[in-house]
Amino acid sequence: MKLVIVESPAKAKTIGKYLGPDYKVDASRGHIWDLPDKEMGIDFQHNYKPSLEARKPEQRETIDRLKREVAQAEKVYLATDPDREGEAISYHLQCALNLDPNEKNRIMFNEISKKAVNNAIANPDYINKGLVAAQQARRVLDRLVGYTLSPVLCKKITNKLSAGRVQSAALRIIVDREKEINKFKPEEFWHVSALLEKPKNKPQFKAVLTEMGGKKLKLKNKEQCDAAMEILGGNDYVVSSVKRSVTQSRPQPPFTTSTMQQDAVNKLRMSSNVVMSVAQQLYEGFDIAGMGHVALVTYIRTDSVRVSTEAMYAARDRIQTVYGDKYVPEKPNFYATKKQAQDAHEAIRPINLELTPESIKDKVQRNQYLLYKLIYERFLASQAAPATYNSVSVGVSCGACGLTATGRTPIFDGYLAIYGESKTKEKDDEEENAALPELMVGDKLRLVKLNPEQRFTKPPARYTEASIIKAMEEKGIGRPSTYATIMQTLYKREYVVKEGKALMPSNLGIQVTEYLEKYFSEVVDVQFTAEMEDRLDAIEDNGEPWYKVVDSFYKPMQKEVETAMRSHKVAVQDEVSDVMCDKCGAPMVIRTGKYGKYLACSNYPACSNIKSLKEKAPVKETDIVCEICGGKMLERQGKYGKYLACSNYPNCRNTKPITETVAKCPKCGKDVTKRVSKRGITFYGCTGYPNCDFVSWDIPTGTLCPDCGAHLVYKTLRGKKFIRCSNKECGYDGGEVSES
Repeated sequence: MKLVIVESPAKAKTIGKYLGPDYKVDASRGHIWDLPDKEMGIDFQHNYKPSLEARKPEQRETIDRLKREVAQAEKVYLATDPDREGEAISYHLQCALNLDPNEKNRIMFNEISKKAVNNAIANPDYINKGLVAAQQARRVLDRLVGYTLSPVLCKKITNKLSAGRVQSAALRIIVDREKEINKFKPEEFWHVSALLEKPKNKPQFKAVLTEMGGKKLKLKNKEQCDAAMEILGGNDYVVSSVKRSVTQSRPQPPFTTSTMQQDAVNKLRMSSNVVMSVAQQLYEGFDIAGMGHVALVTYIRTDSVRVSTEAMYAARDRIQTVYGDKYVPEKPNFYATKKQAQDAHEAIRPINLELTPESIKDKVQRNQYLLYKLIYERFLASQAAPATYNSVSVGVSCGACGLTATGRTPIFDGYLAIYGESKTKEKDDEEENAALPELMVGDKLRLVKLNPEQRFTKPPARYTEASIIKAMEEKGIGRPSTYATIMQTLYKREYVVKEGKALMPSNLGIQVTEYLEKYFSEVVDVQFTAEMEDRLDAIEDNGEPWYKVVDSFYKPMQKEVETAMRSHKVAVQDEVSDVMCDKCGAPMVIRTGKYGKYLACSNYPACSNIKSLKEKAPVKETDIVCEICGGKMLERQGKYGKYLACSNYPNCRNTKPITETVAKCPKCGKDVTKRVSKRGITFYGCTGYPNCDFVSWDIPTGTLCPDCGAHLVYKTLRGKKFIRCSNKECGYDGGEVSES
């Protein structure tokens, strides 16, 4: 018997199916060794050696079980995830199970397919000690930062705070953006457009005022606008230039971890945490009705856009079969991976293009289908032909004023037939016209309408989960596998809250950042954090002892701790709530006490009124997962009945109504559910609205009256339930309903 050890049971099940009866596949269930939970666990006298061992009973049980299996196995393969952390887990397994370090027992695969697994078994290798050292340095450094700075924050600001090497830099990006917004002073400007038409030619089109006297123009006030309007209202409009061209829009590369999270957040409205959870399921595999246990996508932690030649040509063949020859470019599309990328794995792609999203739609969970569809279509589109357009740029003169009109009409949809681009920027009024009439230099145009608008410059937009992940990637802080964890930590510590999609730093988040900037500037310095990431990455390549990299960071930080501990305690600013004190009318603030957060009157000590911040309504935990942040949904009782609310409130404010199905609609056959109006009135309506307008003030039975054809309802009289006709003029009596 040959033993293969992987990380997860789901992965074990998929691989076991491919290897057959001569192999036993078991799972370590992640790390078998950990640093201690409540102490540093670092030996400073011996080059920062981490104290790693099985801390939990389940870890010890796993090691004991695997040792028994190793004793019976003729060969052992370590098949943990193909990344830095997976390499460390394999190394720990090698040590804990007393495996020969000089034996080739490490296997890796980018996809869990029969071909890839068997190829890995045929080509085992040694454990990469460089990767292990790089991971150990990262783990130790993060522990040193967290366990050194967090106590300082707790002592100098308030309890239950934390700092992190990458987390704190990410928080600073969000805080700095909020400060930019607060400092921003809007400047007035005027935007003028003219709606024009060529006589006897459609369509009408819009031209924007861009020049005056041959120079670029920016109207700063109403006086300047009025002067321009006088010229535009009293002169002829003549076409002064026409430039025609055919432009192309090229497809985007297949997904990396970062771009997958960004697009899924934008298009599917999932949180980054949910995206990574679902992506892991697609990679490890799960049961699909009629197909058994199947893995759907390649490894989901990658910063490379490279794909195998085999996969590239499979995509071209699929495009040709489904969309036709003209959608296949003459040569395959190649994409350049960013310089700082590790490029250890392929981009994220489907394993089998014959397994289409639609073929599994009704066999998998909704989020699994949606994310697989996104990955599948993005990869397929990456090998498709460009989209092409007829683009026209027209110059229009009116006295001393110059206006510009642009138009773009599609010629060929190309890759857009497969995958639409994510729209992340708001469109403004300067965008191009959908189409322009046939225009030539010298054509006279008729003014239909002038549209002067007073506008003001806008502050930079707050980050969303998608844009902060993009910013972290561009600035080089964090790595693909850490983005979701960073976001979860910021929410959990209440440093950041969500307002719709926008991320806002809390008062606490701002205070923590300002304190770290003052006493531990390098911890929140984005450039320094990025450079440290590069040094940690380089350990695996250049052979620099990992503890020296750690030492270069930790020793200066120790001196900063001494300075910080001599400083005064920071006065915590209270967060003002929207609740008014019912005793004195002053706004109440949110404070943190021994037993958590509560509301206190801001007029203290004149008024000492306090209130619980927690809802008094009964709360019931459910198994439903919040699609925004990944937390558990709680069942609550509100003014209009029961509803679901995210347990991560106030960081996540996602809510959903709970629909109680009472019957089938007698008109269309769809479900009828219990509803509550804004006035608190209960009624019963069809879920097929607006296509079906069925509504009832009493609980419908789902059947029609045999006498008049109106729907039947349940009526309760003197504690007993009867069936009656909803038509008051009909006397049909269906009798008493037996509760048995």
